[in-house]
Amino acid sequence: MIYFDNSATTKVLPEVLDTYNKVSEQIWGNPSSLHNFGEQAFNLLEQSRKQIADLLNVHPDEIYFTSGGTEGDNWVIKGTAIEKREFGKHLITTSVEHAAVRNSFEQLKQLGYDVTYLPVDDEGRISIADLKAAIRPDTTLVSIMAVNNEIGTIQPIQEAAELLKNYPKIHFHVDAVQGLGKGIQDQIFNDRTDFAAFSGHKFHAPRGTGFIYGRRGRRIAPLMNGGGQEKNQRSGTENLPGIVAMAKAIRLVLAKEPSAIETERQIKQLIMDHISKFDKVTIFSKNDATFAPHILCFAIQGVRGETIVHAFEKQGIYISTTSACSSKDHTESGTLNAMQVPDDIATSAVRISLGDHNTLDEAKQFVKVFDQLYEEFDKLS
Repeated sequence: MIYFDNSATTKVLPEVLDTYNKVSEQIWGNPSSLHNFGEQAFNLLEQSRKQIADLLNVHPDEIYFTSGGTEGDNWVIKGTAIEKREFGKHLITTSVEHAAVRNSFEQLKQLGYDVTYLPVDDEGRISIADLKAAIRPDTTLVSIMAVNNEIGTIQPIQEAAELLKNYPKIHFHVDAVQGLGKGIQDQIFNDRTDFAAFSGHKFHAPRGTGFIYGRRGRRIAPLMNGGGQEKNQRSGTENLPGIVAMAKAIRLVLAKEPSAIETERQIKQLIMDHISKFDKVTIFSKNDATFAPHILCFAIQGVRGETIVHAFEKQGIYISTTSACSSKDHTESGTLNAMQVPDDIATSAVRISLGDHNTLDEAKQFVKVFDQLYEEFDKLS
C-alpha cells in the first residue's frame, strides 16, 4: 500500500500509540480530582502542556487542549464573536478556508454578523491590499488559514500580521491544521498572531486530540461550559492519554522536520515533472517556498476526481479528491472555484498529500501506475 492521503489523516506512530496505552493503563485518574492519583494525572497534563509550549516557543498558559482542529476553529471564531460583540460584528476571512472555518462564519452570519470573504488569485492566495481595504472600525476578527488543505498554498500570514499591528484591537486567528512540521512555525507564531488551531491526527497523534494557541491577554468566550477545566475556558475532563501522546508526536515530528520536508519536496517534484508532460493534466500546486511541501493537487481533464481516486485505489495507492471532509459530497473544490477554475476541471481535481514516511520509491511506483491509468482514461474519453 502507498498512502498519499496524509492531509486527511496520518497514521499514529507506534511509539505515540505506546505512550497512549501506557497512560491509559497506569494513570487513569481525573486531573481534577483532589486525591494523589488525580494529582499525578494533573501533573502529567501540565508536563505535556509545557512540553508543547517549549517545542513551539510559546508560554504553557497559552496552550489550551481541544478535541481537534474543527473544535479549535469553531471556538476561536465564535468565541471572539461573542466576546467582542459589543465592539462590532464585522468579521473577515478568506474564500478558500476549510469547512470548519467557513461554516462557522456562515452560522455567525445567520446570527446577524457581517462577514467579508477575501478573494484569491490564481494560486489561491489573498492580497494584503484586499485585507487592508476590508478592515472597518467595527471589525473584530481576521481569520486566515496558514496552508490551504486542497492545493497547499501558504497564505501571507506574516504580511497580514504586519498590517494588523496597526489594528491592535482586532483578533488575528490562524487555522494552522496543515502547518505543523512543514517549516512555517515562525510564520504562524509571529508577534501578532493571537490564536492558532491545531489537530493531532494531522501529525501522527490519535484522533480526537488537538489544541489552540491563545496569546496572553487575548480573551474569547468559552463554548464548552461545565467543570471549569482549561482555566474555565474549555470544560470537560481532559483526554489525558491523547494529550500526552500528542505532545510526544509533536516532539517526534519536529525532530525530523528538516529531512522530512526535503524528502517531501523531492517526491512532489518527481511526480510534478512526470505528470506535467501529459496534455490533459492541469497542476494547481507549485513546489516552491510559497506552497507547502506535502500537498500536490492536479486534474485529468474529462475524468471525475472520484473516478481517479478509485482507479488508484485498485492499484493500492491512496489519494483523495481535495478535502477529505467534503470528498464524499461529490462536490467540486471550493478553493478551485474561488480561483475561478472552470467546473469541469474542478470536478476532476485530486490531491496527493505526503507524510514523513513516504519515499521516492513510492513516487516512482506512483508515476508508473499513473501512466497506465492515464492511457486507460484517454481511451475511454
